[in-house]
Amino acid sequence: MADAIATTSILPALTGRIRQFAPGSDIGLAIGVVALLSVLILPLPTMLLDLGLALSITAGVLVLMVALFLNRPLDFSSFPTLLLLTTLLRLSLNVAVTRLILSHGNEGPLAAGHVVAAFGGFLMGGDVVIGLIIFSILLVVNFMVITKGSGRIAEVAARFSLDAMPGKQMAIDADLSSGIIDDKEARRRRKELEAESGFYGAMDGAAKFVRGDAIAALIITVINILGGLTIGLLRHGMSFSDAAATFTTLTAGDGLVSQIPALLVSTAAGIVVTKGGMEGTADAALIRQLGSSPKPLAMAAGAATLLALLPGLPMLPFMALAGLAGTGAWLRHKAPADAAVDTPAPPIITEQPISDALRIDMIRLELGYGLLPLAGGDTARLTEQIKGLRRAIATEMGFVLPPVRIQDNMALGANNYSIRIKEIEAGSGELRPTMLLVMDPKGGAPPVEGEPTREPAFGLPALWIDPVLKEEALFRGCTVVDPASVLTTHLTEVVRENMSELLSYAETQKLLDEQPREQQKLVADLIPSQLSAGGVQRVLQSLLAERISIRDLSTILEGIQEACSGTNRTIAIIVAHVRTRLARQISDSHTGAGGYIPLVTLSAEWEAAFAEALSGPAEDRQLAMAPSQLQEFMQKLRTTLDAAGTSGDAPVLLTSGGIRSHVRAIVERIRPSTPVLAQAEIHPRARIRTVGTI
Repeated sequence: MADAIATTSILPALTGRIRQFAPGSDIGLAIGVVALLSVLILPLPTMLLDLGLALSITAGVLVLMVALFLNRPLDFSSFPTLLLLTTLLRLSLNVAVTRLILSHGNEGPLAAGHVVAAFGGFLMGGDVVIGLIIFSILLVVNFMVITKGSGRIAEVAARFSLDAMPGKQMAIDADLSSGIIDDKEARRRRKELEAESGFYGAMDGAAKFVRGDAIAALIITVINILGGLTIGLLRHGMSFSDAAATFTTLTAGDGLVSQIPALLVSTAAGIVVTKGGMEGTADAALIRQLGSSPKPLAMAAGAATLLALLPGLPMLPFMALAGLAGTGAWLRHKAPADAAVDTPAPPIITEQPISDALRIDMIRLELGYGLLPLAGGDTARLTEQIKGLRRAIATEMGFVLPPVRIQDNMALGANNYSIRIKEIEAGSGELRPTMLLVMDPKGGAPPVEGEPTREPAFGLPALWIDPVLKEEALFRGCTVVDPASVLTTHLTEVVRENMSELLSYAETQKLLDEQPREQQKLVADLIPSQLSAGGVQRVLQSLLAERISIRDLSTILEGIQEACSGTNRTIAIIVAHVRTRLARQISDSHTGAGGYIPLVTLSAEWEAAFAEALSGPAEDRQLAMAPSQLQEFMQKLRTTLDAAGTSGDAPVLLTSGGIRSHVRAIVERIRPSTPVLAQAEIHPRARIRTVGTI
């Protein structure tokens, strides 16, 4: 039992130790590199030499196949390192073969192993001169054509990649600043950009290894022939013919067995660096691009047929190629023709296509069947009021609302309506189309007889009365509104609450394009070098979300440009700076009938509490306040605002700039109509009056 337990505990530890020396581990790689370097110094037995040469040839084939089936060059990022290792392997094997040729070449063709003997004998056809010529041709092809061309392409690719890196980096920063991508995606793109630049730079340097390998092979070949002849003649007393035949055969075999894998790896390097922007694997891309059109195939077939008919040239191979190219051209030409013939004529569409169902109405007003007279007929005041609403929003807020689509909805009650923003219901209510709505301006119940209800836009108590009681209601100081005006008022408030969502990218681009000529230079300098159009859209949406007009777009763009000159270009920082530039406009919009801005301020204790509750980096601060403390603040906020509102003023909450956006996020949940301003957003000449303190 004890032996079994000991064996059970020893085997996993032993297995873990063995895995450290596996080829894919770091220790295994280190041992492999040391072994390659040791071959340069230590003699190698012929059996290990044959194994090394076989490994070199197999590795060359593997590298070539991987290069052929790459989707993009960066997928083979380890290729420069692999190129160095395979070059070092071939050079080490060359040195080992040279040592065996010079020391044991007189013993026969197997002195340097079976692989060298096979290449020196069988592949050379027993003719030393033919072997040397083949070796020379391979050397010229590898050195003068493939290696030189791929090296030049790698050099140019590295240079262009380095030159384009700042522009790509700026594009990533612009997308991040505009919110198109998040921090995680930006880091991934930067990492990929660095990897791409490093890869092409490494390929530029690795190409020099291939070129140096070809030069070293030529020098080693000359040394083997001259050294072998000298040793054979002087040391072993061989005749010149025997020494030349023996050592030249071994040298040519060594040259061939080293140049073939070198040619494979050089070809793989050329494929990798010439792939560039080609998508997909090389075989699929070549077939797709060469056979995409029938005209080139037809012309190739005609040229092959013409060559087949020339006297002296063999007809069979050219006619076979002409048949293949012609068949391909016919198939490529027939496919679209057959499709055109076999495809029946499209039927006459008698209903809207399904794609129309995918379209989203930005603003849609759905009416029950009892309210349809409001939108049609002689009393159609609703459509005219909606036109006036769009005109008023354009004048006040600075952009044109999308068209309001009005349609009936049988699923609604007869007198019900629904207001939808981007297909989602944002408001609803019920009207009495033959009656009038009466409200007390003081907020209480109207002092007339009628059907109790609630005004749908603000939730005030109201009554539906018969039109004959209109004069009485007006005499008692009440406000009387017809049903179309009630619906338009509700629609106006819903639009104001969702105005930021209605400003689309296309509308933002339209606003930028319609700027006066004197402002176009500002737009060109700002977009896209400092901020994208999407970033400008987000800034404008942030302003509209707090009902700040964007009509003064030139001042807003100037503020954006000033904010983008700093290192921190987050949307929150840009919006805060733009709001400061719009201080005069913001202050004027909140000035009441008394000519002053009614302010509710935060005490120093609450200012400090909010400042201490902020956490995170400076560009992305988050509020982390205790729920009990947050609840206490909300309760005091309600009490103070209610007390300040009893005087008839619409109070403004004033905070410091660092916490304004976080306080606004809290106020928006309980009093969305209460504006929250930073101290820098109050214009110096604006009159202010403190009506409360929290």
